[in-house]
Amino acid sequence: MAFFIGRDREARRAYGFDEVALVPSAITINPEDCDTSAKIGGISLKFPIIASAMDGVVNVKFAIEMSRLGGLAVLNSEGIQTRYEDPEKILQGIVNSNPDEATSLLQKVYKEPIKEDLLAQRIKQIKKGGGKAAISAIPKRAERFAEIALKSGADFFVIQSTVTSAKHESSNYASVDFTKICKKLSKNVPVIIGNCVTYGAALSLMEAGADGILVGIGPGAACTSRGVLGVGVPQVTATVDCAAARDFYMKKSGKYVSMITDGGMVTSGDICKAFASGADAVMIGSGLAKSVEAPGRGYHWGMAMPDRYLPRGTRVKVGTTATLKEILLGPANVDDGTQNLVGALKVAMGTLGAHNLKEMQLVEIIIAPDIKSEGKVYQKAQKLGMGK
Repeated sequence: MAFFIGRDREARRAYGFDEVALVPSAITINPEDCDTSAKIGGISLKFPIIASAMDGVVNVKFAIEMSRLGGLAVLNSEGIQTRYEDPEKILQGIVNSNPDEATSLLQKVYKEPIKEDLLAQRIKQIKKGGGKAAISAIPKRAERFAEIALKSGADFFVIQSTVTSAKHESSNYASVDFTKICKKLSKNVPVIIGNCVTYGAALSLMEAGADGILVGIGPGAACTSRGVLGVGVPQVTATVDCAAARDFYMKKSGKYVSMITDGGMVTSGDICKAFASGADAVMIGSGLAKSVEAPGRGYHWGMAMPDRYLPRGTRVKVGTTATLKEILLGPANVDDGTQNLVGALKVAMGTLGAHNLKEMQLVEIIIAPDIKSEGKVYQKAQKLGMGK
């Protein structure tokens, strides 16, 4: 439904995670019987959680551990891991910098050229360690880095920018041919493309050959794109719209393309709402940056923060709260929904009567902006649980 926001100007109402709630069904299921497995481009994951390609979240060791547990981690092919032979000293400098100098320091750190041999080396290190190797690249480097990914044995290739469209116009350079890249890789390496938030954009990227679509512009904890550019769509509406495009494309072509809600999920409840909105998987950053294994040592920064012309991100302190296993699979030692994410998803699925993720996509959603505050006076006053 559209509303008039002024004379002859309509705007559609969109919804985020805090504005909706999920409604239990007439049946319940033992959470242990709920199946959280997912498949992207023919490759199976034990659970549908992907670590975002951010330098404060993913390095080689983290990617290996994430795979061992059953998920997937994406390595930033243009980050510190591919610019420096020994990135640990660089990471320590970023962590120790004060807030006022963090942006300028990152701009300086990311001026170091990307080394293609290091990119190939990191992929091989992840594979040697028994992990699934996924790397991301911005569109302008995608064609070249796709070749390296293919030769080095990568399992996934992610093409990612703040806003990605299948049709890009420029008077200064040739646009990226997504169809060409997908044809070259998709038989052996699934291609995930993002980010987008609309039905039309998602559909055009699927028609270009994508095996997965990243949904979300600006909702991440460390991202400032919404403040700097004023663009974005709340994640529930964005996921619903892109999932509708997926279902239409499936009927039209017979190919199922996974929708991956990327960013904006603070708690396990948000993750559950993403699947109810139509997601096939979720990509999270800050929630996993809290793990002992994360290279950011309790800090997390936006991918566009080092941009030399228009930084769109900030460095946030998330702290180190638990091991990666505890955050993903439990047991949880906090009561705020930031640990045992897979366990919480299973309990929610059982409560909602969903045997698997496809059934989870069909549960009833209601508009409920007071859902997080109703009856929580004491929690809010004491800053406990949902009142933090």
